[in-house]
Amino acid sequence: MNILGIDFEDWYHPDLINPHVKREERKPIIINSLDSILEWLKKNETYATFFVVGELLKIQPDMIDKIISDGHEIGFHTMNHTRLDSSGYNKKFELEIKEFDILTNQKSKGFRAPTFSLNKESSWMIDILEKNNYVYDSSIVPVKTSMYGIPSAPKIPYKISSTSIDNENPNGKIIEFPLLTTKFLGKNIPAGGGFYLRTLPLSVIKNAIKKMEKTTHPSTFYIHSWELDPKNMPGIKIPKKDSFITYHNLEKAKEKMTKLLKEFSFTSFEKFLKI
Repeated sequence: MNILGIDFEDWYHPDLINPHVKREERKPIIINSLDSILEWLKKNETYATFFVVGELLKIQPDMIDKIISDGHEIGFHTMNHTRLDSSGYNKKFELEIKEFDILTNQKSKGFRAPTFSLNKESSWMIDILEKNNYVYDSSIVPVKTSMYGIPSAPKIPYKISSTSIDNENPNGKIIEFPLLTTKFLGKNIPAGGGFYLRTLPLSVIKNAIKKMEKTTHPSTFYIHSWELDPKNMPGIKIPKKDSFITYHNLEKAKEKMTKLLKEFSFTSFEKFLKI
């Protein structure tokens, strides 16, 4: 059994787009894609964890009931899609997690950092998750990219702590679920979603899942809400490299993920852990 997380954020949240959008232009659109995403999951007989940006729940509170009543899970993705290593954010994070707790009636037991921004500078986050009775985290990609990654981290689930984010800590209270990676053209790269799902040949991703299955550990995947409903993802002018990462093969993401759901079994973190 593998695990699927849906990073539910709106079009202006991604790191590569956010700096180019004026505050008054940040009107939620993809928030209206929830029903179609839920229908897609139902059609594919799959449960998922929705890592939701909290401000969207404030705008549309009935999202919570829709997600949970369909058997899916709510997870925390910060209140405003803020990188953990942003200046001064360590002073705001616990206030946000408590606010999210109120919004979700304490339903959230898992967290994913925006842009996988858990690193040595932001490892304080693990202590706050523990303090607030969280069970798991899925914020590490165990390869190095230009935007994120901890190449020394395990590739299978492990117990993490604020003093040991890239090694198993037997006394850790939080279970870390690193994202799937693979070797392609001699280089270790992410394979568990996003740009890499859209770009890599599907056969490469399937082989990575099959290889992980042999270890009896789950492959951990993610897909963005805006990748599942690209018609609600406005095309805006941003630097060429950032545009390529954001928009390349955007129309193929849902189709490729659907093929994976049909060939392999996926579920939510909650159901995988039986919590």
